[in-house]
Amino acid sequence: MITKVELDELVKKYETKEFIKNDPIQFPHRGKSKEEIELLGFLASLFAYGNRKIFINKLEYLFKFAEGDIVAYIKNGDFTNLKGFEYRFSKDFDIIQIYKCLNKLYNDSKGLEELFKYGYEKDNMLQVVVDYFYSNASDKVGQGFFHMIPNPKNGGAMKRMNMFLRWMVRKSEVDLGVWNFIKPSELLIPLDVHVARVSRNMGLLRRKSNDFKAVLELTDSLKKFCSEDPIKYDFAMFAFGVELNRKH
Repeated sequence: MITKVELDELVKKYETKEFIKNDPIQFPHRGKSKEEIELLGFLASLFAYGNRKIFINKLEYLFKFAEGDIVAYIKNGDFTNLKGFEYRFSKDFDIIQIYKCLNKLYNDSKGLEELFKYGYEKDNMLQVVVDYFYSNASDKVGQGFFHMIPNPKNGGAMKRMNMFLRWMVRKSEVDLGVWNFIKPSELLIPLDVHVARVSRNMGLLRRKSNDFKAVLELTDSLKKFCSEDPIKYDFAMFAFGVELNRKH
């Protein structure tokens, strides 16, 4: 079992501004307002799967359609220039539907923070958020839509949604901390294959499946090291896992 001292040393080594440039968190860091930060962050998190270099290049291309103003682009609602844009499982009509849901959200309310906060107050945050997108999407969506916005009822790790929350809630050299309705102590670990493998090697996770139960188990283990901010170890474990992967 890794010690708190050892884990804290990894945080010091890896959770630095240097890592932002190679991580999808670079996109919300470009935002100049809270609305920009959360929109860039949410969209970047949805695409953050597969080969890192490929999806970061895809996001660079995607955000060019907004011509430097993602808030105005979303609120305007004309997404015809997204036709033909695809990424892995997600076709253009899947992506356009997500944009249309965001258009409705930002024109009818204060946006993503208000939606997440409403879900938090209902004590069912992720499900409320996902249900909003499901209920406002048209019939013409494919599996790519549901891959980008998975249903918590399926028991998956909800890695990208938890990663987005980490970006928005924690305040550090890496995370932006623009939301304050939820405490860092209430966040859940964004569990991916790197973090899962490293956490098992460290003796922090016993469960073999990378599912939501594993997320809860690992988060509880990390709370023993830092109850007020257990997810501060996420970036460290992820980067450490990627580095180990390169060596093998």
